[in-house]
Amino acid sequence: MNTQVAISDSLRGYLALPGSGKGAGVLMLHAWWGLNEFFKRTCDRLALEGFVALAPDLFHEVIARAIEEAKRLRLGLDSNVAGAEVAAALDFLQAHKALNSSRLGIIGLSLGCSFALGAARSRPKFVKAVVLFYGTGGGRLEKTDAAFLGHFAENDEWGAGVQKVNALKERIQSANRPVEFYFCDKTEHWFFEEDRPEYDERAARLSWERTIQFLRAQLK
Repeated sequence: MNTQVAISDSLRGYLALPGSGKGAGVLMLHAWWGLNEFFKRTCDRLALEGFVALAPDLFHEVIARAIEEAKRLRLGLDSNVAGAEVAAALDFLQAHKALNSSRLGIIGLSLGCSFALGAARSRPKFVKAVVLFYGTGGGRLEKTDAAFLGHFAENDEWGAGVQKVNALKERIQSANRPVEFYFCDKTEHWFFEEDRPEYDERAARLSWERTIQFLRAQLK
């Protein structure tokens, strides 16, 4: 079953359930385009792999189709409000009757990465796996209890360059958490998103395979 759901009075999201009706939970946090069809399809793909996938709509039904539109959406986003909405989505997912494990995963793409890291800090009891796509974030990680996987572009002009990525990796290692980061050759930001001109089929396929393997290992 794939459907729109009410996470709270003010927050909606997209929920995809596996054919078996049961699975481990994965929260997916969209990039600055909003919850567009690509991110919904990614939830569907997670469900086909046996996961219960939920994507909260942090821009509340507004979709950007060009970079300038996305910039305006990002500038208008209250990070504190969005962080609280991500936490509410995690709590909604954790309580869902379709879950067969108390261990949750989070996938953050670009904008969603900083909120994924924040959620790992705020909900260490059940966030056990964090996957980052071409994005980083701040904050301390000592109180997290997750393993981390990252997929990054070799040529990134949007804030997830080698220096920032390596700095994040060092912070995760300093917190004594498992971490694997990969730079995908000859790619740019948004290489995973098939509706973007930066899409790279080879890198997207490899990143997806690594992601599914990682989530299965961490959430079993």
